[in-house]
Amino acid sequence: MKVYFEDIRVSTTRQFELVDITDQVEEIVGKSGVKNGICLIFVAHSTAAIVANEHERGLMEDILTKIKEFTEPSRGWKHNLIDDNAHAHLGATFLGAERVFPVRDGKLVRGTWQNIFLVELDGPRSERHITVEILGE
Repeated sequence: MKVYFEDIRVSTTRQFELVDITDQVEEIVGKSGVKNGICLIFVAHSTAAIVANEHERGLMEDILTKIKEFTEPSRGWKHNLIDDNAHAHLGATFLGAERVFPVRDGKLVRGTWQNIFLVELDGPRSERHITVEILGE
C-alpha cells in the first residue's frame, strides 16, 4: 500500500470564512500516484473545520450564518473567560476536523456540486495547516 502526505497552508481574512481548497486537494491526489484508495483531509486546529458542500456564494453565506446562530459567539460561554473563542471550539467540535473521500482511477471521487472547504471559525489567521493524506494502490 502506498501512503502520500502533503500539507496545504491557508491564510484567512475574516472571523468566519469558508475557503475552497478543492483544487489543491485534487492536485495532491494527482501527484500521489495512488490509483485507488482514500484521501483524508485534516485540519490541525481546534478552532477550524473541514466540510464538503456546494461552492455557491448564497449557500456559503447561509452556512456561515447557521454556524454563527448555532455557536452563539456572543453567549457567555465559560471558555470565553480564558480566550473569548468558545464558539469556535464548539463549531469545530460539531463540524469535525476531517473529511474522507474515495480515490478512484487516480482522481478524487466527489459529487458534481461537492467542494472541500476549510471552515475558519476564529479568524483572521495568518496560517492554517491542513494535512492531505492519500492511501491506496
